[in-house]
Amino acid sequence: MRTGKPLVLAIAGPTGAGKSSLAMTLASMIPVQIVNFDSMQIYRGMDIGTAKAGVDDRRRVPHHLLDIRDPDQAFSVGQFIPLFREAVMTVAGKGDLPVAVGGTGLYLRGGLGGLFDGPGRDEALRKELKALEKTSPGTLFRLLEKEDPETAGRVMANDLIRIIRAIEVLRLTGRPISEFQRGHAFTDRPFDSLIFCLDPPRGRLYSWISDRVDQMIRDGFLEEVRKLKKKGYGRDLGSMKALGYRELMAHLDGEITFSEAVDRIKSDTRRYAKRQMTWFRREKGVTWLDYQSREDIPGLAEKIVEIVQSLP
Repeated sequence: MRTGKPLVLAIAGPTGAGKSSLAMTLASMIPVQIVNFDSMQIYRGMDIGTAKAGVDDRRRVPHHLLDIRDPDQAFSVGQFIPLFREAVMTVAGKGDLPVAVGGTGLYLRGGLGGLFDGPGRDEALRKELKALEKTSPGTLFRLLEKEDPETAGRVMANDLIRIIRAIEVLRLTGRPISEFQRGHAFTDRPFDSLIFCLDPPRGRLYSWISDRVDQMIRDGFLEEVRKLKKKGYGRDLGSMKALGYRELMAHLDGEITFSEAVDRIKSDTRRYAKRQMTWFRREKGVTWLDYQSREDIPGLAEKIVEIVQSLP
């Protein structure tokens, strides 16, 4: 139900499902501008591996929140929220429909509904947790799986920023961060929203992921990573947790073969896609779009346009 607030249309779903293609198809039907909510597409120089919109697409349709940080600059959902909201208001003010596109569920949730007021940082605790992880890699994620399995199911096993924050909240309050999030219910909602999530057959999605990784390699993904490495960006950066970058850096460092790196990228991407679907299935108010092939994308776009145009 509309409340009179600006409307945001969001296209979510797993990596490789065709979100950008759907958004660009929509743009050929109605006046829209695209607002990114992918946590890795904000970084400059990380184009191929993040499947960032190309120059031609950006010329055709305005895109917001791409290339806004260097890879060694820290960035968080707290920093993202005001930028997202400013971009949405800018687009709406021009009379276009803001279309949020991405796969980082927390960024979309925060942009549309805000964040809970949790405890502040405890630097001593964080230092202790980082030392523990350095001594025994994987310990913190296993700890999170045991003490807050709900949150563990939503983060990547190597996403130390979010893992440490979740454990920090647990240690400081005795309550899991997932409980705070449910209690907050993300009631700070400055926009009306329609959230559509792509839901292709899993086997087909995995095939698309494999094909897309192969295409990224052909497009120069390894050379992109080599350039980042030459600029001094190392695997310890938060930006380098983006799918594929650490694996290719490990290859460039002689730790694994190129074939092993590519296989790991495909495997990690499939696991990430599964986690993305788990996240969005827990979200409220999501309209699921079932489809069988990329040829179905125009039909999905027509369905969305009908829904938008039927709103009061």
